[in-house]
Amino acid sequence: MFDMMKMMGKVKEMQAKMKEAQEKLEFIEETGEAGAGMVKATVNGKKSVISIDIDESLLNTADKEMVQDLTVAAINNAMEKADIRAKEEIKKSTDGMMPNIPGMDLGNLF
Repeated sequence: MFDMMKMMGKVKEMQAKMKEAQEKLEFIEETGEAGAGMVKATVNGKKSVISIDIDESLLNTADKEMVQDLTVAAINNAMEKADIRAKEEIKKSTDGMMPNIPGMDLGNLF
């Protein structure tokens, strides 16, 4: 009975740490670039686009498709970086809380 209560306490502690880690994701910011930095996109750990910066030289071009493609590439690059940072933050916050079971990746839960 004591072991069950102890385990429940660990679960509650882990849930609190997970919630805290998830709340921090909003403050993680990553910037991705495309076109040698001509387009930059910044996103947060909750995968929301915060800002887009397009080099002025691209605005003077008539190649709308290129600007759109570079914008998508920059956003995707920033999202990948933010995802990595978010997983690192979650792992850091819950380190030692869960047993390391080979093949069990809890990172996909977020």
